[in-house]
Amino acid sequence: MSDAYLAPIENDEQRIVRETGVDARVASIVEPVLNSAGYRLVRVRLSGMNGLTLQIMAERADGTMTVEDCENVSRMISPLLDVEDPIDRAYHLEVSSPGIDRPLVRMSDFARWSGHMAKIDTSVIVAGRKRFRGTIIGLSQDSVTVESDKASFGDSMVAEIPLDTIADARLILTDELIRAALKADKAARQARGLELEDEDSVSEDDTDN
Repeated sequence: MSDAYLAPIENDEQRIVRETGVDARVASIVEPVLNSAGYRLVRVRLSGMNGLTLQIMAERADGTMTVEDCENVSRMISPLLDVEDPIDRAYHLEVSSPGIDRPLVRMSDFARWSGHMAKIDTSVIVAGRKRFRGTIIGLSQDSVTVESDKASFGDSMVAEIPLDTIADARLILTDELIRAALKADKAARQARGLELEDEDSVSEDDTDN
């Protein structure tokens, strides 16, 4: 069987950081298709880059995403988006891997990258602020705990952030993170009989009506 064919992902873990507006509409269209093909949606983002760019960030269940995977996803979702037509202007479609300084969108992301630094923005004020920068040191069913120095948090070095208040979260690029991410990626790729590659992405111009 070709490496392009994956087992469907059933009952995929729900994302705790989700889109709104048009991004949410696109996510609702593409996520079931991605899961049926063995991929997990990480993020959808429509931006003004290159006129208008729709970024679909995805990965396999093992966290890897090759150039071939990006091409497969692009081929799957392009016709679907043409039919559903969630965006009323021409846009540029970009399918990519999450990268090393990846968004954290599921509880398992916070658990997997515990001990590494992250930036977290909240939708409401938590512990007197809405922006946090610190090391992930704890996770429960309801919250994630981050620790930082006084320069980041003022008098409080530890903050417990309710998961349902998180609007955006992503890892901060550090030497330790790079080493850990490359090690994990190498192990996953070797398990699939692949060699290490650079960060993968593919994009195409979408001639939306």
